[in-house]
Amino acid sequence: MGAELFTGGTIWTGRQDTDALLVIGGTVRAVGPQAHAEAPLDTIIVDLEGGFLMPSFGDGHAHPLYGGLEAAGPALRAAGSVDEILTAVKGYAQDHPGREWIVGASYDSSLAPDGLFDARWLDSVVPDRPVVLRAWDYHTVWCNTVALDRAGITADTPDPVLGEIPRRADGSVLGTLREWGAVDLVMNVMPRHDDEVRIAALETAADYLLSRGVTWVQDAWVEPADVATYVTAAQRDALRMRFNLALYADPRHFSTQVTQFAESCRRVRAAASPLLTANTVKFFADGVVENETGALLAPYCSGLHSHGQRNWEGDALAEAARQVDELGLQIHIHAIGDAAVRQALDAVDYVQRHNGIRDRRPVIAHAQLVDETDLGRFSALGVIPNMQPLWAQMDPLMTLLTIPRLGAERADRQYRMGTLARSGAALAFGSDWPVSSGAPLEGIAVGASRLTPDGQPVGGWTPWEILPIERALSAYTAGVAYQAYAEKNWGTALPGANADLVWLDRDPRTVPALELPGLAVRATYLSGEPVHRG
Repeated sequence: MGAELFTGGTIWTGRQDTDALLVIGGTVRAVGPQAHAEAPLDTIIVDLEGGFLMPSFGDGHAHPLYGGLEAAGPALRAAGSVDEILTAVKGYAQDHPGREWIVGASYDSSLAPDGLFDARWLDSVVPDRPVVLRAWDYHTVWCNTVALDRAGITADTPDPVLGEIPRRADGSVLGTLREWGAVDLVMNVMPRHDDEVRIAALETAADYLLSRGVTWVQDAWVEPADVATYVTAAQRDALRMRFNLALYADPRHFSTQVTQFAESCRRVRAAASPLLTANTVKFFADGVVENETGALLAPYCSGLHSHGQRNWEGDALAEAARQVDELGLQIHIHAIGDAAVRQALDAVDYVQRHNGIRDRRPVIAHAQLVDETDLGRFSALGVIPNMQPLWAQMDPLMTLLTIPRLGAERADRQYRMGTLARSGAALAFGSDWPVSSGAPLEGIAVGASRLTPDGQPVGGWTPWEILPIERALSAYTAGVAYQAYAEKNWGTALPGANADLVWLDRDPRTVPALELPGLAVRATYLSGEPVHRG
């Protein structure tokens, strides 16, 4: 690698503005006048053409392998009705007559009443092969009758542990399966995508994320087969961005899983790729509000599931977290409801009391609903709230599924990013892609405005939680780097850091929030090398 001098635009280091940045050997060497003074004679000048250079984005909670695999099935993401989903499935089945199973993602759960989809609707377009579609939340699947039959799910099948099988009024199985216990009944009989498809999916994911300025991603749900895929991709030099793997902890099988975590980490270290680490374990404390499996302190308004679903009973989560911590791995807990958030905070407190104080940086992902008495515990316990700013808007998901379940008063206490940031918590952002868009600028637009794309409601929903634009940018850069224990390596563009950078066509701090998604990514750099050009 040679030397490059970026100039001709605004450069934000994450701390201050400057007009020049010198990169030598993939590392930021100097900024401002010092960058000009230290530039070697053969330095390549990169003219920013009036644009904006800043640290590249990190995504602190996403599912890149799943996101890439969506391209291997019917295109459902843009479907705006059940009929459009069925048309996409029918077309895909016709185009792939030899495909034994039709598997796809992600459909919009709000397109059917209460998020409940009927197997017979899929039967009408594909009656002779199993069809399994994941909902946008990845906690729910919709199956046709053949898929249910292959899984042995009948009217006599009881709801499994950590799962629900919704039924019709006559007791027959509807076709929607909720949460892992039920979803796994089908997943366990489905053929797995072959290695070439899965490695290609990582390439697809990299293309998607790099084109949006993301150079590091936390894969927040990794099972042993996924570790093998990542390791093979690393050995083939097929990873084009930084990945950290969070190994999935299942309460039904944790006693055997915990003995496998060290081996998975060893395999990743043996791959010896600077782009691949496995430092984290992912727990699910609960489900999601939209299917009433998010764990709440007070009952759901409908009362269908009362307080929702806790995946770890008693002190099981705390004890499992303690064992993971003893392995030196980072704790990363999905917690949506206020009861789940409290359980997750209690687990971290338990770990600290039993294993002592150290720099462990535990993460609670989503933190959709946090009880007032728990808000200050994030900072006090050193817990990083990794939040998804794109979700903090009054979109159809919120108005049709979430608010009716929580009620208006409780709904207005969701996604308290501003409050948590002001409390001193180390706020970091993620997208949860492909659950929602993986474009940081789309999330930042909402985090800095609490508005829908059409500008509703005027003044922003719960405007007291709006983040200043630089704070939102930092949560997607330095905040994620801190989560990754990488604040000395990336997340800022200061001397000594890797030159992980994104070049935008305009300064995001000077445009209205709703215009942020329209900013063009001119280029993305990984250690000074362009890995995407717009």
